[in-house]
Amino acid sequence: MTIGIGLIGTGFMGKAHALAWRNANAVMGGLPPVRLVHLCDTPLDKACAMAEQLGFEAAGDDWQALIADPAVDVVSITTPNALHRPMAEAALSAGKHVWCEKPLGVTLADAEAMAAASGDRLTLVGYNYLRNPAFTHACRLVAEGRIGRLFHLRGWVDEDYQADEALPWTWRCRASEAGLGALGDIGVHLISLLTALGGPIDSVVAEMGAAYATRPLPEGGDGAVENEDVASALVRFSAGFHGTLTISRAAWGRKGSLGFEAHGSRGMIVYDQERMNELQLYTNDGPKAEQGFRTILTGPEHVPYGAFCPAPGHGLGFNDLKTIEAAQFLAGLAGGKRPGPDFAQALEIERVAHAIARSAQADGARVMVADTRG
Repeated sequence: MTIGIGLIGTGFMGKAHALAWRNANAVMGGLPPVRLVHLCDTPLDKACAMAEQLGFEAAGDDWQALIADPAVDVVSITTPNALHRPMAEAALSAGKHVWCEKPLGVTLADAEAMAAASGDRLTLVGYNYLRNPAFTHACRLVAEGRIGRLFHLRGWVDEDYQADEALPWTWRCRASEAGLGALGDIGVHLISLLTALGGPIDSVVAEMGAAYATRPLPEGGDGAVENEDVASALVRFSAGFHGTLTISRAAWGRKGSLGFEAHGSRGMIVYDQERMNELQLYTNDGPKAEQGFRTILTGPEHVPYGAFCPAPGHGLGFNDLKTIEAAQFLAGLAGGKRPGPDFAQALEIERVAHAIARSAQADGARVMVADTRG
């Protein structure tokens, strides 16, 4: 079978999706072939130019027409957050499979509705950092007990794309268009990693705030920043241990610092996405005079690194993680393991982010994640 791909949006993430669809079978092999059928963006001349650049057969500025196209089997949604729900629901109603970027929607109600609409369709949410071979190896080390009993997770995600006070106001500052701020944009990535390592989070105690109350409007004057630039939380995992999360989109000098320390009874694992091809491992075995952190460079032993490169230490990149996502999606369509997080699993990630926001809005009161269920 050949899978027809429709892509809505051609920004950074739209291009990443297009490259991933094109590369998945070439890198991994054994997957259903794809046709890049239909691309949608506005204005129309941009859509036409990007369709030619990325290799799509048709272009348009009407996303509903893309969804109605009988040649489209899978819809990639890479638009601003407020458009995720209507587009995903329309695609699922039309019998399409959906790969959507995070977060699912502007509100928790949006995310719940999207999960409920999924039915038997294959859905996937773009938590690409979960695909990093260094991270999946960290998960194996924890599962195998290499650092003993896990008792604390310390995580952070820091970027500086909102650090400049002079940066103009954009839709990311408006709650009705973006929903949560740093929590919804990058904090959910951190939550996805920590819950993959340590299991579900039961409750949170949190604070959050804006680095700047207003930002300059392009037409003059100032616009209010309606969501958070920074957030921090104490979290309690279902397994009984605790952790901390710190999140900032206004951290000067940090470009993609998404990382954690996993503390165990026999050692520690340290990871940072800015050095995405490395893992730091400490174990307390051997003579104390020789104990210390060792650096693990990813290589063919860390599946699926070897599908990209036969030589260890040469490194993968961001777009390679999207290729792994696309490959897993295609494998799921062919009857293999369904990839995750699907819409239902992504909803649980977003419940934690909204619980953090609720706790902060309640002056740091403990909020049970289960209480975010309507």
